[in-house]
Amino acid sequence: MQDQETEMFKGIGQMGDMAKMLKSAQELQTKVVALQEEMNHMTVEGRSGAGLVKAVATYKGELKSLDIDPSIFNPDEKEVVEDLILAAIKDAQQKAQEKHQEEMGKLTEGLGLPADFKMPF
Repeated sequence: MQDQETEMFKGIGQMGDMAKMLKSAQELQTKVVALQEEMNHMTVEGRSGAGLVKAVATYKGELKSLDIDPSIFNPDEKEVVEDLILAAIKDAQQKAQEKHQEEMGKLTEGLGLPADFKMPF
């Protein structure tokens, strides 16, 4: 009889562990949603041409602004200006991606998950 009771309570303990895991997953999802919302407002700045062209993007990679120094507007150098603009945007997007991964990594690190763990939500 005691063995049956031990088995029964052992099962309840496992259910308690499962409930704890589900609660932790729900808390994690809430934190991820909040962090993703924050990252819509956090920005990085990409630069090219020694700062002549600057692009600002959110941590999510959305381009927010572009600042171009007027000294580069020479009709003969149109392609150079276009290249500088693209380079600044790419730089901002790369920095945004790095910051996004860094912020998500901080969240998963506290849970003991691998740094490269991809969230399903």
